[in-house]
Amino acid sequence: MKKYLLSLVLLGSIFSITLYYYSNFNKSPDQLGDLAYSDFVKKIHNGQIEKVEITGKYINFRTSSGEEFVTYNPDDPQLITNLLAAGVQIRTPLPEQQSMLMQIFISWFPTFLLIAFLLFFMLKMQKNNGGGNNTFQKSKAKIFAEDQVKITFADVAGCEEAKADVEELVAFLKAPQKFQKLGGKIPRGVLMVGPPGTGKTLIARAIAGEAKVKFFSISGSDFVEMFVGIGAARVRDLFKQARTDSPCIIFIDEIDAVGKKRSNSAAGNSNEEREQTLNQLLVEMDGFAATEGIIVIAATNRVDVLDDALLRPGRFDRQVNVGLPDVRGREQILNVHLQSVPTADDVEVSFIARGTPGFSGAQLANLVNEAALLAARCDRVAVTMMHLEKAKDKILMGAEKRTMIMSEDDKRLTAYHEAGHCIVGRLMPDHDPVYKVSIMPRGQALGITMFLPENDQYSASKRKLEGQISSLFGGRLAEKLIFGDDRVTTGASNDIERATELARNMVTRWGLSDKLGPLAYGEESGQAIFGQLGAQGSSVSSNVAQMIDEEIRAVIDRNYQRADKILQENITILHNMADALMTWETIDSKQIDDLMEGKVARPSLTYGKAKIQKPPKVDIDTTNKIPVYTLQNLT
Repeated sequence: MKKYLLSLVLLGSIFSITLYYYSNFNKSPDQLGDLAYSDFVKKIHNGQIEKVEITGKYINFRTSSGEEFVTYNPDDPQLITNLLAAGVQIRTPLPEQQSMLMQIFISWFPTFLLIAFLLFFMLKMQKNNGGGNNTFQKSKAKIFAEDQVKITFADVAGCEEAKADVEELVAFLKAPQKFQKLGGKIPRGVLMVGPPGTGKTLIARAIAGEAKVKFFSISGSDFVEMFVGIGAARVRDLFKQARTDSPCIIFIDEIDAVGKKRSNSAAGNSNEEREQTLNQLLVEMDGFAATEGIIVIAATNRVDVLDDALLRPGRFDRQVNVGLPDVRGREQILNVHLQSVPTADDVEVSFIARGTPGFSGAQLANLVNEAALLAARCDRVAVTMMHLEKAKDKILMGAEKRTMIMSEDDKRLTAYHEAGHCIVGRLMPDHDPVYKVSIMPRGQALGITMFLPENDQYSASKRKLEGQISSLFGGRLAEKLIFGDDRVTTGASNDIERATELARNMVTRWGLSDKLGPLAYGEESGQAIFGQLGAQGSSVSSNVAQMIDEEIRAVIDRNYQRADKILQENITILHNMADALMTWETIDSKQIDDLMEGKVARPSLTYGKAKIQKPPKVDIDTTNKIPVYTLQNLT
């Protein structure tokens, strides 16, 4: 390699020197400036020039006093006439003639050198590729020997059903004769399907680790290049290597990059390289013999976009769903990741597992890692429950923006907004429990009210959905109730969008409207713009579109009024909760329990020191008997 680099540097230097010599070959020494041409002309007219020698672009002359000078020849057409008129002796020496060999050298040597350099580079590449195989056509798969894959099923937690589906693959790779005696055929391909971070790649590595076979790992995007035919060549090379090292496992991650449905449109609109690669993959999987001992495992989270030919029997015969873990699976995953982390005695893994519904295995691993980093920053020797809680809050709610400066007026308004969400959500039937309320800016939000379900949930009732709509309006209504209509802010914009979306889906997708019944209206995705329903090409008439608008409005109005009534009936709790948020900035579920029971919130064990706040002054509206608070008398 060093000799190769040295040769390149040497050839490049020779090429540069030659170009420099060629570009400067005809240049004379820099003799300009001895005498200006205008002064030379004056001397001619004054009869002071005795002798002139014209050599190309330069004029050497001698004056009548015997001095010699040099000036630049600007190709003056009157020069010779003036010199002859002044009686000056003129000499023009014969120009030097270059030999034919020198002319060829100067004209063609740079081209010859460039061609030689390119040939040398191509020969070197050919030699490195083992006798002519282009390096682009070689498979990019990472090959792990039998003893290099250390992961086993013991390292995989939270997906017991998926492990059970692939255990027979291990048995086949260890003892294929057991299946062949009974005429059984092991699946040629296994497709791992599931959301990101659920452990699809981990299961594939565990299969190889359990069976003690070679493991070929490659991404779907590694096959596709800008040159047509390269992807197909890489597929051929990959399976050629696999047949040499069978029994083995070929793992293709993100197979949707190369396995998308082939286009039925004109050839100009299709991706020819990707389709050729897919066709070659299909051919190679069809070419397996039953005794070859090669199993192809692929992973994707977009099985809906895969070509139907990939999913037919004989190719990817089996689909293994690797879903999000339930509460027991999350506890098992946390235990696996906490094995390598020193933990304190107060860590309750089951409590963390119950408080992380919807987390994938990768997110749980990130939670443990964030807690370990936080403990290290605090100079602790073990991870405590507080570190795990703060790490969970960071993942769920975003990182705290403690450097963001908010005025006391803005903090007070945000405190009432979040307290409104919390109180309405707490008093709604079937609503998820309130986890934490914070007025600490996180992400793009100035405050946040976090609800977490106690158990894994797979569906929602009409009562629960309407409760969510009511709680979404709790923040806006609290602003209106405390500060008046003209002080309502834009902070509820996202709440209004989410409430409207829920009401729209209840009416048009989920059949939860008594007036419209269990029918689906609009697009299946639920993203139809209902202002356009009833227009030309729409699936519903204008009358039905008007009924849809009326039903959506009815759902919104009903829950808006319910939330307003709840806050007016619990105005004292609203003030106390806002004061607690101004004091602690973040309150947890136990503090919320105290406030809802009319008690003083207990000190927080997780978040910072309390700030003493004066109780707000109250102005009574004698007409409606409702306390009216303003930003001026609240501070």
